[in-house]
Amino acid sequence: MVRYQNMFTQIQLRGPLEAGPRLPASSFDRVGGGGYNYWLGKLGAAQIGPIYLGKLGIASLVCAFLSFEIIGLNMFASVNWNPIQFVRQLPWLALEPPGPQWGFTLFVPLAQGGWWQFAGFFMSSALILWWVRTFLRAKALGMGTHVAWAFGAGISLILTLGFVRPLLMGSWAEAVPFGIFPHLDWTAAFSIRYGNLFYNPFHCLSIAFLYGSTLLFAMHGATILAVGRYGGEREIEQITDRGTAAERAALFWRWTMGFNATMESIHRWAWWFAVLTPLTGAIGILLTGTVVDNWYLWAVQHHYAPSYPTTGVIDPATLPGAPQ
Repeated sequence: MVRYQNMFTQIQLRGPLEAGPRLPASSFDRVGGGGYNYWLGKLGAAQIGPIYLGKLGIASLVCAFLSFEIIGLNMFASVNWNPIQFVRQLPWLALEPPGPQWGFTLFVPLAQGGWWQFAGFFMSSALILWWVRTFLRAKALGMGTHVAWAFGAGISLILTLGFVRPLLMGSWAEAVPFGIFPHLDWTAAFSIRYGNLFYNPFHCLSIAFLYGSTLLFAMHGATILAVGRYGGEREIEQITDRGTAAERAALFWRWTMGFNATMESIHRWAWWFAVLTPLTGAIGILLTGTVVDNWYLWAVQHHYAPSYPTTGVIDPATLPGAPQ
């Protein structure tokens, strides 16, 4: 007797590889026939491939490779081409944007930030080309374009940080450097410079949607696993033809979460929560320095945060001769 298998005791299915529907006549052929991976099968579907890239996919990967190489070689050069120091210091290495003296100059000398411009151009090109590829692949397969627009939401935040806001501020120096810790340092300095980003209401919304989307996705995945013994994985069918899995899952949600979620509506909830994470974040970044110079003072003025009690200590910024 085969017992119901849950996420901890999973049976890995092995059968004919799924090739998918036939491609349009103008498409490239898929690469390879695909195969199974045992360890990926521990998490979910174990099939890898066949792979389809097409012209846009290949162009996107070329641009991504060029961006990666520019960043990596500049970091390598910054440690005098020493491989040991490159590996040792990699989390702290950076490719910095042009300095404030260059403003928003279109072409900056390579050693003064031009390499950063090239890396950003190729990275943005890779993302946009991949977005177009995702959109056109969905159209060609008769699908909705929900994945493309979700991906586009993430791209909007990247372009806001690296191009749109520096354009509005009139300086490439406002952009984010490439690097692990340098990027985190930029975030901390950005928050301090503009009066604590935590008082930015759009930042608050972004974090709420971020945590909310992770919670929704985790709870939805757990709910479907919990009703897997009743055929819960056939969600699409049960949107229009509810079975016992859909009924039990909906009842569970009403009892424990307090509101109804169907096999269809939970995906809309999760999609919107995830998409609104970068969109509200981009709005918050875009308003910082362009509309609001100090988010804490803005929050106090709009009764969003309490003002700190006076301590009798004079603020150095208010003294004569202090830099403005």
